[in-house]
Amino acid sequence: MGPACLWVISPKLIPDIRDPPSSDPCDGSNGGALTATTSDGGDARDSPSGDQNKRRMDHSNMGSKPHPLVALGEAGTVRIDGNNDDRRQPEHWMDGSNATGRVGFLGAQKHAGPYWAVDEATCWAPGRQDDLLYPMLTVRETLMYAAEFRLSRALSPARKRERVDALIDQLGLASAADTVIGDEGHRGVSGGERRRVSIGTDIIHDPILLFLDEPTSGLDSASAFMVVQVLLDIARSGSVVVMTIHQPSARILGILGRLLLLSRGRTVYAGTPAGLIPFFHEFGKPIPENENPAEFALDTIRELERQPDGAALLADFNARWQADHRIIETVNTMPLEVAISESVCRGKLVAGTVTGTASSVPTYANPLTVEVWVLIKRSFINTRRMPELFGMRLGTIMLTGLILATIFLRLDDTPKGVQERLGFFAMGMSTMFYVCADALPVFVQERHIYLRETAHNSYRRLSYVLANSVVSFPPLVILSLAFAVTTFFAVGLAGGGASFAFFALIILASLWAGSGFVTFLSAVVPHVMVGYTVVVAILAYFLLFSGFFINRDRIPNYWIWFHYISLVKYPYQAVLQNEFGDASRCFARGVQMFEGTPIAGMTEAVKLKVLGAISATLGTNMTAATCVVTGADVLRQQAVTDLGKWMCLLVTAAFGFFFRALFYVVLLVGSKNKRK
Repeated sequence: MGPACLWVISPKLIPDIRDPPSSDPCDGSNGGALTATTSDGGDARDSPSGDQNKRRMDHSNMGSKPHPLVALGEAGTVRIDGNNDDRRQPEHWMDGSNATGRVGFLGAQKHAGPYWAVDEATCWAPGRQDDLLYPMLTVRETLMYAAEFRLSRALSPARKRERVDALIDQLGLASAADTVIGDEGHRGVSGGERRRVSIGTDIIHDPILLFLDEPTSGLDSASAFMVVQVLLDIARSGSVVVMTIHQPSARILGILGRLLLLSRGRTVYAGTPAGLIPFFHEFGKPIPENENPAEFALDTIRELERQPDGAALLADFNARWQADHRIIETVNTMPLEVAISESVCRGKLVAGTVTGTASSVPTYANPLTVEVWVLIKRSFINTRRMPELFGMRLGTIMLTGLILATIFLRLDDTPKGVQERLGFFAMGMSTMFYVCADALPVFVQERHIYLRETAHNSYRRLSYVLANSVVSFPPLVILSLAFAVTTFFAVGLAGGGASFAFFALIILASLWAGSGFVTFLSAVVPHVMVGYTVVVAILAYFLLFSGFFINRDRIPNYWIWFHYISLVKYPYQAVLQNEFGDASRCFARGVQMFEGTPIAGMTEAVKLKVLGAISATLGTNMTAATCVVTGADVLRQQAVTDLGKWMCLLVTAAFGFFFRALFYVVLLVGSKNKRK
């Protein structure tokens, strides 16, 4: 383990509320500094999934100036957000579930004054190698939607636009404000601009406290320097910025305000970047003249950690060094609480919306209906600007329909035509579900955006599910009509306009159920390739037990349950009843009954003689025109007798709602986030 460096709030520790702050943030009184202490049991984990015997924080205490406070660490050692894993979000780190100890954070969670609203005033902005944003939204639109989600509904639209415009200027994005974010296939903003937009979405509500985990990672030196300059401007505007940074350049180090180095959970340095030089000189490890002090410090800490008690020696030296320089430090620093008090007095946006008690702060900024509407607008705009995606879906559906139409062109009313119709229906219905597999990457790609936004309580999970359902439905209508128009008349299906309408409806219901099923799986299986494998396998099972390959009465009892949960069963039975439901329609007359038997190869005269013999045996008058197989007979042969076609339609549509409800349950259970 390298020098594990962290800002001074230890995750999942118990709040220390022994020293409540003054009720008036502007009265000039000083409160307690920011502290974190682990218990003697050593249960504070190095990471949510790491060694339980490793400590992350041990008796760390630090004040702050109203400018950036920085912690340094080698790659992988800084753990503000648990490496962005959806199970390791910051909200899970503060609930005390798998670490022990105590943290005093302004001592205000249960006291009057502005500090009870720590959740409202605090922002977590985890660094990301790949800042996930909606690619086809512009910078301004991205920030505007963040404002609609995060800012109070008491603010007018004009005020929200003013906030967005001000933030664009503050982030240095004025020249790119109307440029789309972009992705691999669409040119957009640069990497540095993308990072600043990502930070902007997290600070749209103008937080007093801003925590960032490696905001410069993955950027070139110029972009990284610009990001840090932006953060410095944010700090000067009244926010207290706390961030981790990996191997800062000398230029970046020169503009940072405060520095905290940790090794094995203990503080080995806390002070200004300039103080590194005298600190290591007194420790006996002078920093060479042309060496980057930060890199030298990290290399030295790594070297000491390889020695027995080497890191402990540096931590003990730091304690003595801090005591010797305490008078000087006291002059130049203030408790973090006072820095935040000054931010409140400067009129920060979040503090300005806080009144009363903690219970008066709404969990969400908007009601459910507003959240759903905003999500629909955002998704629609992002999708509308990528018409090639829907074009590919439409092309796939129409190509599939065209192939089926040309293969099963103009089927006749004969026993052979019956078999061909059964094949067409089975292939057509199953194809609808396979086509829905393209919905799998949608949530997988949006997953981290969703997790970040719901972690901030930007919107309810139910709002996301409802909006996702609404946005996905109109394309399904177009796709179902396209397939129905392409195949129904070309194949020669019967029933006219009413049958065509029902055929289109059952196709729509199939697409609705299939997309719901795939959406549900995308929440359960977060990997695209694994998801495709699971989808294809399960849909193959659905087709196997649909009743096409084997009738219901032939399925073993221990597998019959799969027949009833098969998504293909109900639309398949519905289209069969739509086609063969007319009892007066005949599919085999007289000698046609011999098709598929050895008699089929004999002459017409022989067939008539055999037919006459059968008539005599049965005591009926059977001629070449006598109908021997009706549509009802076909349905009985296929064991399609348990549900009517309209009930099959309702069951198919209900599957779509059912799987979307399961999608919601998975989101609810899988990410129990609280607002941060």
